[in-house]
Amino acid sequence: MPASSSGKSRDEIAEAYSAPPWWYDIRGFFILTFAYNSTLWNQLRFFGPNFGPRHLEVACGSGTLLELVLRWRRGKRLPEREIAAIDYAESMLVGAHRRFAGQPNVQVRHADAAALPFPDAHFDTANIANSVHSFPDVDAALRDVFRVMKPGATLAANVLLYPRTIEPFRTIAERINRWGMRKGILYTPYRREDVRERLESIGYEIVSESVSGNCYNVLARRPARG
Repeated sequence: MPASSSGKSRDEIAEAYSAPPWWYDIRGFFILTFAYNSTLWNQLRFFGPNFGPRHLEVACGSGTLLELVLRWRRGKRLPEREIAAIDYAESMLVGAHRRFAGQPNVQVRHADAAALPFPDAHFDTANIANSVHSFPDVDAALRDVFRVMKPGATLAANVLLYPRTIEPFRTIAERINRWGMRKGILYTPYRREDVRERLESIGYEIVSESVSGNCYNVLARRPARG
């Protein structure tokens, strides 16, 4: 399993995300484009369908991507859902609270992904968008998400991989990753096999997976049995 060169705690990482929400969004778009080597459209198509009647959005940040995904769903005439959106960085949640103030179906809460304030088998679906790289204890987070998912529930997550694209994009991604580790917004990238092994060791079943650019998209299920 990859070792992190960051070594920062949850609180240090949360502090690194204490920038104004507008700067967080600009920075996030830059990281998405050049580190993940992904696009917003790909994310909308990946995360948008994975919303069950009771949905958990992990590490929602300022809520910008979640708002765009919900707009995408409305454009597709998909049903409204009951959504719990959580993040550990309280400064980011200021933007999320403001963004969803008029949407009673979206509950924004301050919470640690590794110690979720929800009962067992509570959610039909969960999404972790652009944030696995920032978890200081990724196994604990994936394990607690598994705990609060109902049997048969699905988790959609995208994971930042070590740069694998051609030059000069590989070098650009490596420099962004090193900057992110120094800043504290990146704990570590991963390898696809490592993430798959972690998920399966917790008990998830892999439903589908793909790698695009430096991004691993995985849809995993909590088994319906047991």
